Amino acid sequence: MKHPALLFWFLMACVVPRLHAAEPVPNSKPNFVLILCDDLGYGDLACFNNPIIKTPNLDRLAAEGMRLTDCYASFPVCSPSRAGFMTGRNANRLGIREWISPGTGIYMRPREITIAQMLKKAGYRTGHFGKWHLNSVVDGSETTPGDAGFDDWIYTQNNAAPSHENPTNFVRMGKRMGALNGFSTTILTDEAIRFVSENKSGPFFLNLWFHAPHEPVATPEDFQNIYSQVGDQTKRIYYGSVSLIDDNVGRLMKKLDELKLRENTFVLFTSDNGPETLNRYKGAERSHGSPGPLRGMKLHITEAGYRVPGIIRWPGHTHPNEICSEPVNNTDLLPTICEITGVPVPSDRPIDGTSILPIFTGKEIQRKTPLYWQYDYAISRPWTVALRERNWKLLATPGLDKFALYDLSADVGEAKDLADEFPDRVRQMAEKMKQLNFEIKSEGEKSGNPMPRQGGRKQEKFN
Repeated sequence: MKHPALLFWFLMACVVPRLHAAEPVPNSKPNFVLILCDDLGYGDLACFNNPIIKTPNLDRLAAEGMRLTDCYASFPVCSPSRAGFMTGRNANRLGIREWISPGTGIYMRPREITIAQMLKKAGYRTGHFGKWHLNSVVDGSETTPGDAGFDDWIYTQNNAAPSHENPTNFVRMGKRMGALNGFSTTILTDEAIRFVSENKSGPFFLNLWFHAPHEPVATPEDFQNIYSQVGDQTKRIYYGSVSLIDDNVGRLMKKLDELKLRENTFVLFTSDNGPETLNRYKGAERSHGSPGPLRGMKLHITEAGYRVPGIIRWPGHTHPNEICSEPVNNTDLLPTICEITGVPVPSDRPIDGTSILPIFTGKEIQRKTPLYWQYDYAISRPWTVALRERNWKLLATPGLDKFALYDLSADVGEAKDLADEFPDRVRQMAEKMKQLNFEIKSEGEKSGNPMPRQGGRKQEKFN
């Protein structure tokens, strides 16, 4: 060609419009979807061997990812467990020692650093939808989800009230929403679906914290009818509540697929503590949560108080039908998310959790701080303190002067006390327990939070 420069510019004119029309490069930072149930028992899902309750969507999620057999909450009761979930710290350090009763002035103090705050600074859109229970009032004087780093939020201080059906106490971005129609599980999932749809270009961090299946239990009739063969109506309502959770998790996962977000989204499904102990509601609103093979229930310092169902799906890292028996704790979320995103872990305060990234390559987690639980108000007395190292579990009395030892690999139900057979192991674990107990209690005394109300559990209505 006599004019090669003209040929070059002709070709560029053809190519450049195509470059401008190309699809945008997808966001490389992973999204996080953290789904938390309230009082869901270790034995409440079909994929955790419940013989009656139908959970096809959660079974599918487990089949697509990793089922955690040794998944723990950091407390056997809701408020302190949620504080550990958000901060990576044992909630006794925060002075959140028990469920937060309304008007007590106990709340997650502003000096705490949450996952949401860290990710927001890293460019994430953050959303919280559901139960909060990290403040005692909703007038804005104590930490709201917005104060804790969430851009988009709807919450209740504690339960959906007066019922999970047609609740009237939801707060959106600081303003009361009034009477709502429907069941809280579905209402919250609708909001979560809206959030991911509006933020599909990512990255985003979503907390979906259901009220169900906490008492007082409420379930749509069509979900009760799944269990028409069950003679006890109170059981039909409870089982239906779990199936309603399952159905809504399925709706959210379907939306992630429709938006082509599956491959770049870390999904965790779990519970804040074990199933209800007290059964304060004797009629249709009562719980029938199952601890499975574990000892105790919610409010106990034995396994069923805080060992909970756990499922992770993270394509490219988890593998189909994977089962992990490595112990993980909800305080591990903050350091894990920090390592995934490259956000530094706070270095100015003790962090009790540890990154669980090793489990995605089949390795053990190397913990500087052992798994530790301290619940001074446990109804599993004399035991109120526990520590786990690998397969060994030590229980202690409040004075840390009497102990019981269990090998969870052979005795998940904590039936055989081995303390007399392994005195050296008891001494070694007890020494670590005493050091942690002193350190954590000392920090909690400086938290500014008052001690919980005393007077026994008869005064409780919601927790």
